Amino acid sequence: MDDELDTSKIKSWRSIITLIIFVITNIIVLFPFHVPIYLPRWLANGVVDTLSALRIIPRRIKTSDPNAKESRFIRLRFPLNFLTAPLIADLFLLAILAIGRQEVHDGTIGTHSISPIDIMVFFLTLAYIAISIDASGLIRYLAFKVLQKAGKVGHRLFFYLFAFFFGLGTFIGNDPIILSGTAFLAYMTRVSSNIVHPRAWIHSQFAIANIASAILVSSNPTNLVLAGAFKIKFIVYTANMIVPVVVTAIVLFPFLLYIIFADESLIPYSITMHELPEGAKFKPPVNPNIPNARGNAEEEEKEGDGPGQQLSLEEIMNPFLDKTGAAFGAVIMAATLITVLAINAAIQRDTEVPVFYVTLPAAFVMFCWDLAFGWFHRHETREIAAKGRRDIEDARAERERTGQSPDTQTLDQSEQYDASGLRHRSEHTYDELSLDAADSNTASKAPCSEPETPLSVSVLVDKEKFPELELPGGVARDSNNHARPSSPEPLDSRQTTETTTDVEKRTYTYERDTGPPTLVSLCADLYRWSQETFPTVTVVVSHMPFALVPFAFAMFVLVQALVTKGWVPVFAYGWDHWVEKTGTVGSIGGMGFISVILCNFAGTNIGTTILLSRVIQAWLQIHEVSGVPISDRTWWATVYSMALGVNYGAFSSAFSASLAGMLWRDILNRKHIRVGSLEFARVNLPIIAISMVVGCAVLVGEVYIVRSDKPYIPAA
Repeated sequence: MDDELDTSKIKSWRSIITLIIFVITNIIVLFPFHVPIYLPRWLANGVVDTLSALRIIPRRIKTSDPNAKESRFIRLRFPLNFLTAPLIADLFLLAILAIGRQEVHDGTIGTHSISPIDIMVFFLTLAYIAISIDASGLIRYLAFKVLQKAGKVGHRLFFYLFAFFFGLGTFIGNDPIILSGTAFLAYMTRVSSNIVHPRAWIHSQFAIANIASAILVSSNPTNLVLAGAFKIKFIVYTANMIVPVVVTAIVLFPFLLYIIFADESLIPYSITMHELPEGAKFKPPVNPNIPNARGNAEEEEKEGDGPGQQLSLEEIMNPFLDKTGAAFGAVIMAATLITVLAINAAIQRDTEVPVFYVTLPAAFVMFCWDLAFGWFHRHETREIAAKGRRDIEDARAERERTGQSPDTQTLDQSEQYDASGLRHRSEHTYDELSLDAADSNTASKAPCSEPETPLSVSVLVDKEKFPELELPGGVARDSNNHARPSSPEPLDSRQTTETTTDVEKRTYTYERDTGPPTLVSLCADLYRWSQETFPTVTVVVSHMPFALVPFAFAMFVLVQALVTKGWVPVFAYGWDHWVEKTGTVGSIGGMGFISVILCNFAGTNIGTTILLSRVIQAWLQIHEVSGVPISDRTWWATVYSMALGVNYGAFSSAFSASLAGMLWRDILNRKHIRVGSLEFARVNLPIIAISMVVGCAVLVGEVYIVRSDKPYIPAA
């Protein structure tokens, strides 16, 4: 028997530990948390002082009572999440020799027609083009046109937006739709006076974006893994998936409108929108990619009324559109997809041509276009940014003069939605600054990451003395717009809880503009210069799903560890027994159910696709060794039901079922719309049930019409 099908390996202690580590890793991905690490103060201060001496960070200056007693330790918070947990798991398995060079090689370079590097390069390059189109304002502008077309008829607007997100998501994938579409719906429901809660609009958009991404291979990395694993031509994949997906969307719409969200407060028959003032209607729209483009209105927008309310309305009724950039990006995207489909359909089975040979040059052309466009308009964008920055500084100075703290005022007056659907005001009494790469202001810059990814330090700050803006990487700007990092808080000073009304002050701060330039300040200045000179490139790069790369590679290695330790063959034998008992219909229902469930418990839909692809490949090997072939109908029924499950599973019971889900949640949080975990599962349960039942039912009819009971012959 093939060594890879040897199930006796599972009896060894290393195999048992590998399975345990795999399960624990996926639980951590599902429920991320932080581990407190206590460091001696002398060590922490020594590191900080060394970095200061090397002029990497500014010098620290003691601000508290010099006679005050300091604790001997400080507390750091190390995150365990979808980025760190799989990597630590791989390192641990390497340390105990459960895996070695072969598993790492196969999990990164590739094996059994799964090439992680090719998949990641293809996905990232295509993502750059799609996000660049989004940065041009095209999606928001088209959504505005859809809003105009539907008028104020609620049900008609719901249908138009549903069809719009489905059509656009088919070609550019779910991430750009979630990036712009979610923010658009948050603004739209906010400026309408009779939509009590945005639940119907945001959940429908999230579901339909992920349903649409199942049609084209290029729309979702899960499709890339699946097509590569089973050597499916892109055009053949689309031909088999388009009917179940389109029928799912058609059947799902009336269920959403008339059953799941049949409430006048969610989808009114007539929507009453606040009117945009006459002066704002003819005002030229401002490019949101330029920092501080809207001046103080961006800060006041958090308050939910006044100039901030008008800003929300302008985002919808007077959207920015870079017509030249949008047109160029659309042409590049169309030409890229057509070329990829044509080349993939034309190549022979025994010939392998990486698809990124097409997408990489196309992304480079788009990148050069964005650079050239930014450089050509650099004087204009710098002037807009400088004016907005002056407006913010003037507003802060005015607040300080009148004794008001802008941060406190913003937090006290910000409106949020809770799970019950009622607006409420958040009354936070302290902030928590951290050395996080994806903080509250920059989470949009890492769509496939979640907040507090790198090592973080919990700090309570006095808002009235330290009003500030935060920069990526935990670097904060003071009122003079100079960069400085957050400072560690003594362990004994964190005696408050989340219900306390006292605000602690920091023991140390960092010198601002009085000290020499440091690496941190230079990086902050460089980032601001990049934002003002190349706003489109900076925004697109900051929105790129780079977090997907280490996560995917680490999961590939973990799955390969299960293969070499005999666990994947065990799963494959179990699946073989199920198919023998239930036949083709059972294979569709069983694989659809398993794939949806595993999306929530096996490292998102990416991890699920990797694992199930290896299980199905092992299942094929079992039949090749036994000499009993799998029927063509049963084989493709299993493969395409898995494709439905890993795409639809993104909107099931947990945000971590997909990286898009975590991005969606973070965008809503920044727009003051809170969606709890229980609410997410409760609302999505009927949606995923209807979608999977319809999709699998159509797939059953399709395989019985198109496929036969002849033996399946694997591609060479």
